[in-house]
Amino acid sequence: MTHDQNFKNLILDYPREAIALFAAAEAQAIDAEARVTPVRQEQLQARLGEGFRELDVPLLVEWPDGRREAILFVIEEETEPARFSIHRLAHYCLDLSELLDTQRVVPVGVFLHAGDFPEQLTLGGDAAAYLDFRFLAYSLPRIPARKHFQSSNLVARLNLPNMAYASEEKLEVYASAVRGLADLEPDPERQLKYLDFIDIYAALDENERIVYRQRYPEEVAEMTRFAERFMEKGREEGLEKGLETGLEQGMKKGIRQGEAQVLLRQMTLRFGVLPQSAHEHVESADADTLLRWSERVLTASTLDEVFR
Repeated sequence: MTHDQNFKNLILDYPREAIALFAAAEAQAIDAEARVTPVRQEQLQARLGEGFRELDVPLLVEWPDGRREAILFVIEEETEPARFSIHRLAHYCLDLSELLDTQRVVPVGVFLHAGDFPEQLTLGGDAAAYLDFRFLAYSLPRIPARKHFQSSNLVARLNLPNMAYASEEKLEVYASAVRGLADLEPDPERQLKYLDFIDIYAALDENERIVYRQRYPEEVAEMTRFAERFMEKGREEGLEKGLETGLEQGMKKGIRQGEAQVLLRQMTLRFGVLPQSAHEHVESADADTLLRWSERVLTASTLDEVFR
């Protein structure tokens, strides 16, 4: 999965929080009555055979009672600032403005890595400038992570590993991100989904994970509870499926799926982001094998020792 897709998922799952973080000044006018929905990207092609100009996530904010005019937020994630094209973003915003018949468009660029990028595009001649395009730039490496340690915005907490911090603060940053996920996201499936997001961008090595487990036992225990809740959900889904396709078979399948998710979470916490082969091993294993591997993961020093 690419960084672009990771951020697209994040913005679609938490659109209000994304707007509040990446476009704070504009977000102040968005109240609880507003409706935020992603816009289907179906622009007309200039010529047949051309690709669409699609960026990340256009979000349309509307007020059902009509007391405010709708506003469109166009959010683009760019991993490497050197590859960012302000012309492409401007062109895309103009496309959407024409498509949706609105001039209320807020362009936003979110930059994952450090680097310089153009912040303004001006087109004109000797007598005057005829087009002046700017956008809201949110460069994560320029934002102090400590500023958001206690934030109630989940998108901010999940992105703490992408923000600026000293090397000795890395484990504190990771712990604050995990604590935010535990406090702000009640859904166990999303908890596991975005624990992966934190893991990917924190990228703790094996030694850092050992120190983390020693220094932050409460957060480690919370991760275990994430997995247990997910396993319980798997059991419940298995029971529901069992009512349709055979109770015993459905329950067994649900329990096995839950146990597989728990094991994957345990291995991720111990060894970091897992290769695809590890996911395939776990997802295809039977219940007895999962039990053996769950016991081994507590003492194994490598992933191979779990699967031996």
